[in-house]
Amino acid sequence: MVNNGQKLLGSCHCGAVRFQVRLTDGLNTARRCNCSYCRMRGAIAISAALQDIEITSGKELLTLYQFNTMQAKHYFCSKCGIYTHHQRRSNPDQYGVNVACLEGISPFDFAEVPVNEGRTHPKDSGARGGPSIAAYLRYFPNTIR
Repeated sequence: MVNNGQKLLGSCHCGAVRFQVRLTDGLNTARRCNCSYCRMRGAIAISAALQDIEITSGKELLTLYQFNTMQAKHYFCSKCGIYTHHQRRSNPDQYGVNVACLEGISPFDFAEVPVNEGRTHPKDSGARGGPSIAAYLRYFPNTIR
């Protein structure tokens, strides 16, 4: 298990963008989202405070993508296209960091990951009240070898 105070190293697929991050609550914040963008992206994200991520190389290669309300800021490598992190709309003081970009951690290390209900964001006017968790993704490794 990842220690809360431990710095982790991460990078995009091609290695052009590299970073180090200290997580807010270890791997306990792992989640997915079902909004239109995250549904297509399919990444598992974990939380870090804005001041706890440092891009150590390739900052100039990061590309920003924003949509709809333009509040969330999604960053990805302009060379390989991998999403590395995003500034969260629901908590602008945090980044969501792509678990798959962290050294020694895989999205398949999680037996279960909650999926946030992002289709009706609580910050949208007229958003329906309801559960914040839309579903759970579960990973069952193939034990037949």
